[in-house]
Amino acid sequence: MKAILYSAHGGLDQISHGDYPTPTVGPDECLLKVKAVALNGFDPMILKGIPGLKTPFPMIPGGDIAGEVVDVGANVPGGKFRPGDRVQVVPFQPGIGQMGETLRGGACDYIAVDAKFLLQIPEGVSYEQAASLPIAYGTARRMMMVRGQVKEGEKVLVLGATGGVGTGAVQLAKMAGAYVIACASSAEKCEKLKEIGADETIDTSQEDFVAAIHERHGKPRIWGGGGVNVVVNYIGGDTWTKSLKVMCRFGRMLVCGATTGYDPKEDIRYIWSYEQSIVGSNAWTPEDQVALMEMVRDGTLAPVIDRVLPLTEANFKEGLQALIDRKVFGKVVFVP
Repeated sequence: MKAILYSAHGGLDQISHGDYPTPTVGPDECLLKVKAVALNGFDPMILKGIPGLKTPFPMIPGGDIAGEVVDVGANVPGGKFRPGDRVQVVPFQPGIGQMGETLRGGACDYIAVDAKFLLQIPEGVSYEQAASLPIAYGTARRMMMVRGQVKEGEKVLVLGATGGVGTGAVQLAKMAGAYVIACASSAEKCEKLKEIGADETIDTSQEDFVAAIHERHGKPRIWGGGGVNVVVNYIGGDTWTKSLKVMCRFGRMLVCGATTGYDPKEDIRYIWSYEQSIVGSNAWTPEDQVALMEMVRDGTLAPVIDRVLPLTEANFKEGLQALIDRKVFGKVVFVP
């Protein structure tokens, strides 16, 4: 079969589209014909190398996978999966690893997956939509709905809102009935955020988000009023203390990562003075994936897909570079 391969840590020159042995189905597995695979923010990080994370080479990237069952192992319970079934992969396998990170992913023609890490795709949900959901939208759903408990009427500020997690956070907050304020680095991206549900946007290339919130919604007051109820911050770095400055009394910051730095300057006076909470959220669950596919089936959620490309070396490099350059709005999906 053909597969996208990372040969070593480094730059785009370490990526090729070459031959790789077609997997055989194990007794507990299903063999899938990959129909769609999507990029995530960690894909360029894995290529570059993450200290402390051992990557087996050659690595096949791609953790968001949807495909068709073509063979079923002897130990898979009868009737659970059959050839022809449309399935979405659960990429995080507890105690084993994550596909595209420490386990080989789905940027290839075929993949063998333990049946317990497969979910049926509902009718009305395309392969491309199914592949856009697990990691980014799953992370957003757990952060916003399960850990963050975003409620109707709350003001929610989403920093860096144009990636997969960000667009998901905007859409899910809006679905919960919140007033959504989304940040982006250009007027064009701000307009796109309004199209997917943001009530208000802040162009961070033109204004500081702290000043914008204080001007539009008032400076937070210790005994209530002003600011926002929730800040979604997976950026870290110099946005950390700024986020505390826009949160109202009893406000909470939802954190699922730190793309620009995990050791930010802190000012804990805001946390105790305004009785703020920092709420961590790590990854997602199969239940999140099922709930998201049901939302798509029911027409309440349309995952934001920036582009769908044939899976070639040139296209994969194009998509990865666009992700690195932050020229992506939503998800990049490939079709083998």
